[in-house]
Formats: sequence, C-alpha cells, structure tokens
Amino acid sequence: MERNTLKAALVVATMLFAASAPLAAENKENKASAPAEARNGSKAKQSAPAVKLVDINSAGKAELKTLPGIGDKEAERIIAGRPYLSKADLTTHYIITRKTYEGLKKRVIARPNEATEAKLRELEKNKR
Repeated sequence: MERNTLKAALVVATMLFAASAPLAAENKENKASAPAEARNGSKAKQSAPAVKLVDINSAGKAELKTLPGIGDKEAERIIAGRPYLSKADLTTHYIITRKTYEGLKKRVIARPNEATEAKLRELEKNKR
C-alpha cells in the first residue's frame, strides 16, 4: 500500500510540474518584453515635442484657426460662445462637430477665468 501511495504522489507531482512549465515560459516572455516596451515608450515620450495647448476661453481668432478643422466661421463661433467651462462644451453647445472636436481635443484647454467663474455662480444660483 505504501508503494501505491508513493506512485500516486509521483504521478501528481509529475502532472503539476508538466502543467506549470508552459506558464513559466509565458511569464518569462512577458517579463522580457516588458522592459523593452518600457524603454521604447520612454524614448517616445522624450522625443515627442510638447504641444502648446490653445485656451478656448482667451485665444484670438488667428490662434484658433491654427487648430485642425477650425476656419473663420468656427473661430467666430468659438469666440461668440465664450466662456466655456470645459473643452467638451464645444460639442455639447454645438459650436463644432464631434468629428472636428476629436481632431483637436488634445490641443485645446478651457482655462477658468472671471467669466467662467461668474457663469458657474449663475448656474449655482439658478439651481437653488
């Protein structure tokens, strides 16, 4: 009986070892590729030029026209619709199309100023 127990234990140990071998190989591959990706990612971040964000609450018409998809009419609508609480207001207030917004959303910002703070106070006042 002791011999059967030993054989069963040996079979179980062999099966566990065989099952863990592919997992160990996969884990080793993941560890090897992770540092390479980290190195490539850090180089890409370092070499990418910094994009100057355009503030939609204060930029002039000429500066707004430098954005992709923004022409004279769109720039005038952006200026007329100020102040914006967020850059997403450009689409929620139907100033520009969603497609145009997707092309420029990483290049714009809506910085708060006195006008946006006044608009927030007015919205809070209307809620009460």
